[in-house]
Amino acid sequence: MISLYGADWCGDCLRSKRLLTRLGVEFEYLEVDKDDTLRDTAVAINGGAQSIPVIVFSDGTHLTEPSDPALLAKLTSLGLAVG
Repeated sequence: MISLYGADWCGDCLRSKRLLTRLGVEFEYLEVDKDDTLRDTAVAINGGAQSIPVIVFSDGTHLTEPSDPALLAKLTSLGLAVG
């Protein structure tokens, strides 16, 4: 399962959500502005940086603020999309 840490006011978060949805990729959307624990988790994943979206993949890796091409490349490498 993919976890996307984000917020509805974040343009990059909405863009990443749209791409995942358009590709039919299943993901869990975790709103960091509504839960301090989720925010703290996203910051910890980022090594202390307060940037979103943070997208965590089933292989244990993550991307922070990825461009659509970078996210698509990662999904393709996991067999979740065709590049």
